[in-house]
Amino acid sequence: DANGGVLTVDGITYSFPVGSATMLVGDATDISGVYSGACAYGGFADYMGNCGTGNSVGVGGAGVTAAMSYAFDGGFTIAGGVSSPQSEILGESDDMYGLEVAYSDDVYGVAVAYSDAETASYVGLNAFYDFDFATLSAGYESADVEAEADTTSTFFVGMTKEVGPGTFELGYGSSDVTATMGLGLTETAYLYDASYAYPVNDALTITPGIVILDAEGEETTFAAIKASFSF
Repeated sequence: DANGGVLTVDGITYSFPVGSATMLVGDATDISGVYSGACAYGGFADYMGNCGTGNSVGVGGAGVTAAMSYAFDGGFTIAGGVSSPQSEILGESDDMYGLEVAYSDDVYGVAVAYSDAETASYVGLNAFYDFDFATLSAGYESADVEAEADTTSTFFVGMTKEVGPGTFELGYGSSDVTATMGLGLTETAYLYDASYAYPVNDALTITPGIVILDAEGEETTFAAIKASFSF
């Protein structure tokens, strides 16, 4: 168009069986693409989508990625992988490694993960339990950053409930939402998240939501409506 817009490929992946395991390789691919996780909370803000464990259970990738998962009988899974920048695969550059062990059934689930990005390592735990009135999810993650003397941690709690034809979610999380949202804050921040996903039809879901960021003594409110298409 007149603004020079072009169509680009965001990433490419290929998954295939290796015996009883599943292998995933790709470019611009997350290691956690093979993880099971145990977070039933969808989340209106991206940070909430991994129950606050986006650096461990929801670990991303550095570029070129290879990961593998294996599902045991009874609901247990184990998965892990490695990701390297496109410029140097498994060289002296900042490679990423990840490992997850998880269990889930129809009522509850729990996942524990470890990731190492060379300059920082993370340990995360998330879980859910399906009560009669709603499904509750929780998460906790600790970070050990080389440039910092102390470890830092985050937490999350959230509720998912079917209300009428749609799904209502309410969540509360802490800490590195500041880095995720790119606001450059240095103190612990707290994030409140509420949304309602309404299925208009089989192909379209409308989700209005609100996010409140409480950081450094000030509150900032974000509101939006998200439309999701499925074909």
